[in-house]
Amino acid sequence: MNDQQRRRPAKQHRRPEKDPVRFLAFEALRAVDERDAYANLVLPPLLKKARAKGDFDGRDAALATELVYGTLRRQGTYDAIVAACVDRPLREVDPPVLDVIEMGVHQLLGTRIPTHAAVSASVELARVVLGEGRAKFVNAVLRKVSAHDLDGWLERVAPAYDEDAEEHLSVVHSHPRWVVSALWDALGGGRAGIEDLLEADNERPEVTLVARPGRSTTDELLAALGEESGLAGRWSPYAVRMAEGGEPGALTAVQEGRAGVQDEGSQLVAAALAQAPVEGRDSRWLDGCAGPGGKAALLGALAAARGATLLAAEKQPHRARLVERALAGNPGPHQVITADGTRPPWRPGSFDRVLMDVPCSGLGALRRRPEARWRRRPQDLESFAPLQRGLLREALKAVRVGGVVGYATCSPHLAETRVVVEDVLKGRGGASAEAEWVDARPLLPGVPALGDGPDIQLWPHLHGTDAMYLALLRRTA
Repeated sequence: MNDQQRRRPAKQHRRPEKDPVRFLAFEALRAVDERDAYANLVLPPLLKKARAKGDFDGRDAALATELVYGTLRRQGTYDAIVAACVDRPLREVDPPVLDVIEMGVHQLLGTRIPTHAAVSASVELARVVLGEGRAKFVNAVLRKVSAHDLDGWLERVAPAYDEDAEEHLSVVHSHPRWVVSALWDALGGGRAGIEDLLEADNERPEVTLVARPGRSTTDELLAALGEESGLAGRWSPYAVRMAEGGEPGALTAVQEGRAGVQDEGSQLVAAALAQAPVEGRDSRWLDGCAGPGGKAALLGALAAARGATLLAAEKQPHRARLVERALAGNPGPHQVITADGTRPPWRPGSFDRVLMDVPCSGLGALRRRPEARWRRRPQDLESFAPLQRGLLREALKAVRVGGVVGYATCSPHLAETRVVVEDVLKGRGGASAEAEWVDARPLLPGVPALGDGPDIQLWPHLHGTDAMYLALLRRTA
């Protein structure tokens, strides 16, 4: 046999095939990483564009959504697993490479996709977006990951609970350690409660609609969704829950602004403020941090039913435009202005009811914005603290004697909730506010596990809502 015969035929180079579902998921993950975008804002337009091109059907959209959100939710756990499978620190792995790997890890450990399909699809994606050389690295890492299931990996990478409880919970439930500590402090209790909360943070939340009073009803929304797709809200009289896969924008009431998408906890905050007893007149209401407009729209509808006027103020012009859109068609008188709630243009004592839903860390909405847990740092709370206290002080100045202020935030962190209210009432860092607590619990009839009061803290694992906080205060002098 001559040399020519001994030579093997040259291997034909195959162009990588672009999987539109995984390519779209990768695009979304890169936007979250590179631009600090939020998945819930990036993903819908990408899906809409893919559907318009005819690349996607309902199953494709569901898979892309699962790949994006599942990878983001479990990023901390997957980081620990991948770190055990590479020979360098994770910070030395290029972020696009890590995105492909961790999306592959989610397919292996967090879905029912068969092992061979998860690995081969991830390697093919790597060939498309990273090139042949780095695709081999992706293949090698995922082959190592596929040696164990999720429970097997957690036994290897998570410390025992008895040795380091917070680090164990951090790795197993994919939350930064400081977030685990903060949530545990706010929740209190033992291991079962915090594990239930962390698990709830990693579940896909239901889509909840609000039927704005005087403009829509829950019966209308339930009829439009049908028996298989619509469920009554658990606690809010204005809420309707959608079954998985539903598209809120397809409903006529949502298209016309008579209904909207709003977490049930957010609805309860607005409803409780609207029901709080005030002394004397009840004709002027204020939403002092109104963007993007969900609570303002519900408050506006409730105010209209009583002949009251709503003023909605928002500091950021683009968010003020969202508030205007949410309030468009409101049956009662209202006004939307661009204004800073810490330097308000209104006169003191002008309002009977004031809602101040302050900017915060967003730790109460980690189900909806899983990437927030990896972006926030403990020092962020220090930057929010002066703003939160300043907004609450101005809210108490804005309300008249006998009127009520609702201080709300989508965070259960004690430094953003009760500590803020107590500091303002005691005059720490500024003049004391002459106000008294109003017990908010009776204003949420039927809602269980509201604690000792007078303020309320909602929880994903107990109430199926975001972890909204509400304190009600009555101005006394």
